Amino acid sequence: MRIVVIGATGHVGGYLVPRLVEEGHEVVAVTRGTSAPYRQDPAWEQVERVVADREAEDAAGTFGTRIAELGADVVVDMICFTEDSARQLVDALRGRVRQLVHIGTIWVHGALTEVPAIESDPKHPWGDYGVQKEAIERLLLAESRRDGGLPVAIVHPGHISGPGWPIITPQGTIDTGVWRALASGGELLLPEFGLATVHHVHADDVAQLVLRCIAQPDAANGEAFHAVSERALTLRGFAEAAAGWFRQSARLRYVPFEEFVQSLPEQHRDAAYQHIARSQAMSIEKGRRMLGYAPAHTSLAAVAEAVEWLRVDGRLGEGIPPVAFPG
Repeated sequence: MRIVVIGATGHVGGYLVPRLVEEGHEVVAVTRGTSAPYRQDPAWEQVERVVADREAEDAAGTFGTRIAELGADVVVDMICFTEDSARQLVDALRGRVRQLVHIGTIWVHGALTEVPAIESDPKHPWGDYGVQKEAIERLLLAESRRDGGLPVAIVHPGHISGPGWPIITPQGTIDTGVWRALASGGELLLPEFGLATVHHVHADDVAQLVLRCIAQPDAANGEAFHAVSERALTLRGFAEAAAGWFRQSARLRYVPFEEFVQSLPEQHRDAAYQHIARSQAMSIEKGRRMLGYAPAHTSLAAVAEAVEWLRVDGRLGEGIPPVAFPG
């Protein structure tokens, strides 16, 4: 098939695009600029590249038509962040493509009542990002489920992890100083009892679920699926495991949440609040049952791979030993 990937050179696209090429698909990568993908692969040499400024073209009302004119069988949209943007794309693609796969976020759920959360749970999103993504989900599912609507499948990733970029730490931030503290036996502050949760996923496992949606449209269309690892992590368990990668015992101190936030560098405070206040843990039973989704990476394995990349790339400073990967 001819598959257009919008936002193709990002974290997930670095794995998805080569996988699509390897499966024999003709791939068109739509990006805002000409930057290289996070993950290099010879498959990119076979990919058609299209440069488009989505924000500007959405404002002009031309982006959806631009994508439709690429003649895709399937469109994978990695970078849709507003309901209006989604509506423009849907209106342009309706009747012209076999399937749209939308990449959402587990933040559509907001505050959870029961865990692990399932896709059909009542949603209580908060914050502009989560609210907009939940509105997009409602729009796309209604569109896909009505007669004559555009077939749509939705993939909701957790905290995307992998080599090539900073990932969410046991403090809910991307502060590389957390890894240095754990690697050197330094003290690390955690909020309350450290039992809030974070739920990672390797970028390649998100790509896997997208591929399964494309391969099984009759099962995937009109549905949303969580793309996360098998199990979420508590902050304290996460910190203890990560310290063990460096043959250290975690030195953790638990403090009230406000004190914890104030102890962080100012640029990391909002991220800590956003992740810890949501404290999400998601089920993948639906994806497993309907599509055969089987993440290849645990949360700890996905993060360990990313941290080792940070170390090798020199982002953790000098003297940090190699990560002893979890078995």
